[in-house]
Amino acid sequence: MEIQVMEDILGKNDQIAMENQVLFKKEGIFVLNLLGSPGSGKTSLLEKTMAALKDEIHMAVIEGDLFTSKDADRIAQYGVPVIQINTSGGCHLDALMVQKVLQKLDLVNLDLLIIENVGNLVCPAEFNIGEDSKAVVLSITEGDDKPLKYPLIFKESAIVVLNKVDLLPYTNFDMAAAQNDITSIHPQINVLEVSCQKETGLLAWYDWLRSKTAAKKALCTEGET
Repeated sequence: MEIQVMEDILGKNDQIAMENQVLFKKEGIFVLNLLGSPGSGKTSLLEKTMAALKDEIHMAVIEGDLFTSKDADRIAQYGVPVIQINTSGGCHLDALMVQKVLQKLDLVNLDLLIIENVGNLVCPAEFNIGEDSKAVVLSITEGDDKPLKYPLIFKESAIVVLNKVDLLPYTNFDMAAAQNDITSIHPQINVLEVSCQKETGLLAWYDWLRSKTAAKKALCTEGET
């Protein structure tokens, strides 16, 4: 009986996610669902991204968190439209939460929407919110065992950002083992080694976002002709 209830919840969510996806496709917006544990560096990665690309790509951010608007306040300093969703204890965003705030964004003039999900390696991976791709940020301070302990989030993601590599000498994190585990779960996944603090490895991340955003916009343009 409990399994049936879960299926009903996911089924309703997927229906709304599809509605979101249709809207994003119509407007040619590339939507990224950014996942990762609390403290992995998701918001720091967003800050670097806003600073580097905000004058090049029309973008907006939706911030998901249990309480407070601390992360949204950080992003707002970059002059990028940002909306905070507080789940009041919920462990993930769902498609309906996202749908309800979309009217607050100028979707017609938007190219890239990044949705920073609630910090969690489990629940957010199970709920589609209408995104084109998922990205997961894993800090090396979390340990190299996380991919095998939480395989779904790596299986569902198109790209992994291994953050805080500047701290690698001070940990027992096995980079080769972690990458091997990640690619064994998802052979086609992109794996980037990044330090937001030292600003290393970020160019590859920016280029990935540029290519995905341009491809989505081109697909929309082709559909209009």
